[in-house]
Amino acid sequence: MNVKSRVRIGAVVGAAVLGVGAMAGSAVADPAAGDFRVLAGVGSDTTQDVMNGIGNAVDGGATIASYNATGSATIKTRTTGCDDINRPDGSSAGIDALRNDVDTLAGCLDFARSSRGPADTTTQDLTWIPFAKDAVSIAVRDDSALNNNLDLTTAQLHDIYTCDLTTLNGVTLTPLIPQVNSGTRTFFLGKIGVAEAQLGPCVGTMQEHNGEALDSAGDIAPYSVAQYIAQVSGVSFDRHGVTVLGKVDGSEPFTTDGKLNTSFVYSRDVYNVVPTSKVSDPVIDATFTGDDSKVCTATDAGQSVIEKYGFGTISTCGDTTLKGER
Repeated sequence: MNVKSRVRIGAVVGAAVLGVGAMAGSAVADPAAGDFRVLAGVGSDTTQDVMNGIGNAVDGGATIASYNATGSATIKTRTTGCDDINRPDGSSAGIDALRNDVDTLAGCLDFARSSRGPADTTTQDLTWIPFAKDAVSIAVRDDSALNNNLDLTTAQLHDIYTCDLTTLNGVTLTPLIPQVNSGTRTFFLGKIGVAEAQLGPCVGTMQEHNGEALDSAGDIAPYSVAQYIAQVSGVSFDRHGVTVLGKVDGSEPFTTDGKLNTSFVYSRDVYNVVPTSKVSDPVIDATFTGDDSKVCTATDAGQSVIEKYGFGTISTCGDTTLKGER
């Protein structure tokens, strides 16, 4: 597969697209050097910003350290030991790092961020704790002919990503898919019915939810609706570029007031994953489990942090019944 590597400079910010004003106080980076908190987590690009926001909002920023999916090659999560942990990029990489930490008794990681559920529920080693609702739509450039009443069917998306459908609206398609460890990649391919081995040779890879990677008229990619809202509104680093999100199977990604449509055809829960053996740990319990947990109830200036970052709230926030592996 070819890899899209050019980054377009000078993104156009279209706050009016969603009718949402820019917000201050974005939380889009690792904890500062030497800021070692009680719990350390890694993984999903999709939820890194909202978890950074939650981490800064609860307990004066002392409890949750959420390390971004990209940045320096390695991270340090504890005052002593835990040097040079390879930075996991994506849900699967974060889950693998957490499982390895448990297996080796390293004590460097406490949770993993995941934008998908477990692939295997026959084992019970990890507990997947949902905390918010997201959706995945399809992004194209707003200056492309693809952005002409953009409403693709699941069948069309299947054929685009197997390279059986190569042109649309007179444009040669160049489909993109997130990096291999991305939970969004796994979720999206599952929704359109394409196995990894069925991805066509026309498909390139990109860092997920980075609209600036869409630098030609035929580019098309899955995109987190919550990430898009957070980027356009200014609470997350704005990398949406000139992309717009379209309908899928007639379903709108946004509500009329610019919020996430939690009934979108490709909607999903997002999770924090913890070792099942640690669910009853007092700090893990207070932070992640139950609808009264710190993650579920975090607010910033009276607003739900989950909603501030574009996600939807869910009645199952903090539930601990879903267990599985990877």
